[in-house]
This record gives sequence, structure tokens and C-alpha cells, in this order.
Amino acid sequence: MSTVSQENGILKENYSGFKFEVGCDEAGRGCLAGPVVAAAVIIPKDFNHPFLNDSKQLSHKEREEARVFIEQNAIDYAIAFVDRETIDKINILNASILCMHRALDMLKIRPEFIIVDGNRFKSYGDLKHKTIVKGDAQFKSIAAASILAKTARDRFMDKIALEYPEYLWGKNKGYPTVKHREAIKQYGITKYHRRSFKLLDNQLKIEF
Repeated sequence: MSTVSQENGILKENYSGFKFEVGCDEAGRGCLAGPVVAAAVIIPKDFNHPFLNDSKQLSHKEREEARVFIEQNAIDYAIAFVDRETIDKINILNASILCMHRALDMLKIRPEFIIVDGNRFKSYGDLKHKTIVKGDAQFKSIAAASILAKTARDRFMDKIALEYPEYLWGKNKGYPTVKHREAIKQYGITKYHRRSFKLLDNQLKIEF
């Protein structure tokens, strides 16, 4: 098992010892609106970048710089989306796992082992997997998946923010900020809002 650390001494390169180990992570689980997005990334040996870290610890500029590096240097990667309707139908946990499975389906190279950020996952075919709490701050491939999922989702939210500017999705990305909740209270909900989530303190005020 490789434990090659990055220069910052935090991230490890591999958990299982398999060459084609894939890291998975998602973005958007806690949002009130928009899809959940997941990425799967297989990295080569000695895969290093100064901004390779949990995407939540990076600035927008740092994430974008890291995204370009990952897309150009990963052995393989894929990004998948699960829409609001599916989230409401099967719940956000199942939707997040489904999204990661979809990303794995899209890989050109069949992985030999899966490592996943968090503590919940469902078996993917006959492949073995390992869930790792805060894995995006421990393993390079999961950090890379975190960055790709976050940047892809941010781009989607920026796009639909043009359609519904009053919700400020370009800034809050659909997360439950005070201004986002105030906009829901004032304007109601859109086709992108998750009906199964608590959108306001008093849910009865929302007309579905």
C-alpha cells in the first residue's frame, strides 16, 4: 500500500495498492436547489499539484487551476449529475450514491478498487470499496474528485442563476443562506428547488 504524501504532507496517493484505484466524491448534498454532482478520478503515480485538497478549502481561482491540471493529467475521470426530481424521489443519500455510480459507469478504464469520501456507499458491481470520512483531505484521487464535482456543479448553478437571478445562485450555489431563504419566502420555489428539503423554517408557507 502506497502512502506517498504530497509536499504539504497531507494527501496520500493510494489506499489499496491497485494501479487503477478510483476516488469518488460528490458536491451539493446540503443544497436547497440544483442537482447533486459526483466525480470519479483515477490518478497516476506522483500526481501532485499545490491546490490538490478538499475543494471546500480552496478559493474559486484555486479550484479552477486544479481542475485544469486534473483534467489534463488524470489517467481517467468522469462527472455525473442527478437532478432535483430524482433527489426528491429517492432521497439525497441514495441520489448521491447513484450519482457516484453513474460517474463510475462513465469511466473508460475499469477501476480495480474504489475509495469514497464519507461513510456511506453501496457496492458497485463486484468491485471492493472503502469509505473514508474526510477522505477528500486524505487521498489525492478523492480530493481530485471533490474538485471536479464542485467546479462542475458551480458552473451549472451559475448557468441557472441567469434564469432565476433573484435567488443569487451565482453566489450561494443553492446552499441555504439567509438571502436564499428570504428569496424563497418572497418569490416561492422554482423547478430547481428540492421539495423534500426544509426550504423555510415554516414549510407551510411554501406553495408547491
